[in-house]
Amino acid sequence: MNKDNYTRGCDIEKLDTACENCSCKSGKLHIYDWLEDLPKAGETIDIVEVRFKNTRKAFFKNVNDLNLKIGDFVAVEASPGHDIGIVSLTGDLVKYQLKKYDINPETYEFKKVYRKAKQADLEKWKESIDLEHAAMLKSREISQSLKLDMKIGDVEYQGDKTKAIFYYIADDRVDFRELIKVLAEQFRIRIEMRQIGARQEAGRIGGIGSCGRELCCSSWITNFVSVTTVAARYQELSLNPQKLAGQCGKLKCCLNFEVDCYIDAQKDFPPREVVLHTKDGPYFHQKTDVFRGVMWYSSAKDYAVNITPVPVERVHEIIALNKKGENIDKLTNIVPDSKPKEMDYSNVVGQDSLTRFEDKNRKKPKRKNKPRPNNNRNPRNNNEN
Repeated sequence: MNKDNYTRGCDIEKLDTACENCSCKSGKLHIYDWLEDLPKAGETIDIVEVRFKNTRKAFFKNVNDLNLKIGDFVAVEASPGHDIGIVSLTGDLVKYQLKKYDINPETYEFKKVYRKAKQADLEKWKESIDLEHAAMLKSREISQSLKLDMKIGDVEYQGDKTKAIFYYIADDRVDFRELIKVLAEQFRIRIEMRQIGARQEAGRIGGIGSCGRELCCSSWITNFVSVTTVAARYQELSLNPQKLAGQCGKLKCCLNFEVDCYIDAQKDFPPREVVLHTKDGPYFHQKTDVFRGVMWYSSAKDYAVNITPVPVERVHEIIALNKKGENIDKLTNIVPDSKPKEMDYSNVVGQDSLTRFEDKNRKKPKRKNKPRPNNNRNPRNNNEN
């Protein structure tokens, strides 16, 4: 069994101490505490964030005033029994996380942190984790035998081995009442079925995206926002489902990353539905180059016929003239063609020539012919008797 399976990404050698320099602080579930080096002022919050398997997190109340640090293993309240989790956030930053998830600390009923996990708790927790993979494979066989249109993607055992959460994927509504009875008889534990989406499943499995990097859902995204084709239209992308879909089969999450910049850049652009009227006939919008500020128009509504690029400023002028009842003579291309520059060497850093100190007009001094040494004077050439 991989050691990361035991500790949910933490270092196995630090089961009894806070993992301040552990790999879990660089994982997708870690939150950078930008308030940790600031002086503490006022009352400190007694609520901590605890993380479990995959992306499951929850907030718990530290009723016993335990000295908890990020990475501490704690026993927390569950229904029923208790669970083992890892402290992922403490301090004043918890207030901002509660506000982010719209949780009112005064009215919300937080579960309790019982204690720091003891060695007996950790050993039992590790035993329950060892059962997860076998339980997932067995549950898949049972669901197939019951002919249920679903896929069980993962199993998470509770720390006290009294409950297990079965994560499944299904396109339609599934009646799994019979499945729960069979699973309860097979594993002798309390069963909870929890449905996840295709994005969560892709983040759990992982992989490499079309950009060549690790999937965002498996590296840092924990809260998924709905993605629509409207974001692709704002960015002038081709509505090709094969190119816009990710490995989960849904629209790529990265379509939402830059859509706000595109929307802000197109505030000064005229509406695309407006038709430009000329003496040659009407022209319809085809596409927009947001970066260059150019809109392309065609004489046919559904086809690219006589397509002509027009700057946005000129489009505004034509629309203003059309409102006055005036039509321009012809929609001509007044955008200069941007031909790529030929790559050539240029002295861009101001380097001087290596021969800058040489005076080409200066006459070189003549060298005087020195008498050559007499070879006979060489002792090697003398014949000694």
